[in-house]
Parts: sequence; C-alpha cells; structure tokens
Amino acid sequence: MLRNILGVAAIGFSLAGCVTTTTTYSSANRNVTIVNASGMTITNFYGSNAGSNSWEEDILGTSTLASGSSANINFDDGSGYCTFDFKVVFSDGTVGVENGIDVCQISSYTIQ
Repeated sequence: MLRNILGVAAIGFSLAGCVTTTTTYSSANRNVTIVNASGMTITNFYGSNAGSNSWEEDILGTSTLASGSSANINFDDGSGYCTFDFKVVFSDGTVGVENGIDVCQISSYTIQ
C-alpha cells in the first residue's frame, strides 16, 4: 500500500513541525479552509475519511495551492465521518501525511 510506504516520510514530516492544526472550531459543518504557509506550492492534496482504505482523488485536481494561498474544502463525503487523514504533495516531491484530523471541530488547517 502506498500509505504504508509513505509512513516513514510522514513521521518525519509531522515531527519536523511542518503541519500544524489551527484550533478554530466549527460545529455546523465539515468545511475547512486549507492554508498553505509552507513556502512551497502544494501540487496534490488528499483527504480521506478514517474508514477509507485509499486516498481517494486529489482534491485540487488540476489546480495547485501556492504558498500564501488558501482553499475552502467541504469534507462532507456522506459517510458521517468527522475524522480524516490528510496527505500533501509539494512541488519538490516532498510528501506529508497527517492522520486523525477532526474536520467537524476545526474550520482552518495550516500547512507550514
């Protein structure tokens, strides 16, 4: 599985402090503003509910998210899940994974 192969990179990514969660709460929906404060362009962004065995599709599609930009994403996939795993791919090929993000409790997620 791709997720297992990326596990080592994900641990390093998280421990390096590159991904942080902004604790702004939203009780009514699963809309989350993804903020790119990383200094690099994000080429791919995946958000899969915790019950999924795959990363699903790239949420950005053919778009990218430049550093300093943000995008509003609705994570309501009809599954009822609030907990999602995020995967970010940067323009230099670096990959970061953050597991267990509660999209029912946050309204903003900052990638640093």
